[in-house]
Amino acid sequence: MADSWVPLYQRYEHGYCLVSGCVPFQYKVDRSTKNGTHQAIELLMVTNQGGPVLLFPKGRWETDETAQEAACREAYKEAGVHGDLKGYIGAWDFKSNRLQSYLSPVGLCRAYMFALLVKEALDFLPEGNAQEWHWWMKRVLEQCILHLNNGQIDTPSASTLPSNPLTTDTPLPSHLSVRV
Repeated sequence: MADSWVPLYQRYEHGYCLVSGCVPFQYKVDRSTKNGTHQAIELLMVTNQGGPVLLFPKGRWETDETAQEAACREAYKEAGVHGDLKGYIGAWDFKSNRLQSYLSPVGLCRAYMFALLVKEALDFLPEGNAQEWHWWMKRVLEQCILHLNNGQIDTPSASTLPSNPLTTDTPLPSHLSVRV
């Protein structure tokens, strides 16, 4: 098992390490059409530290921040981008050997993901490692694009996002921006 030490600031719930991240996107002029200019949506993905796997930026969701703040922090750290969150996409469960601890012995993680409209992209990665980033327009990512185009991305309800399980007297937040 990986390091069993757990940072006090890390969020956990029901055996899951909670992480937050985003799907950074930008509009790019694709080509001219008879009716004017067509804009394409590009999605930004980064390589992980362990190899050439492309991922969306995400990382630990800390107890002193909202899920949105964590998503923006990770977008800056891992992809070197700033922007405006345009809404909540959804939550996905996965396993991570790197995030195993006594609170999540098998490395179960739940990622809360948001759409981030990129306003500024740095020429370097703030974490200073050998990660790379790439803009993509793949069919695999159509689900996110579909949600963006249809305006189906919205703010999660209190029942969607977890409360802070590290403090038993903290009530479930009434909306996402409440700090717990």
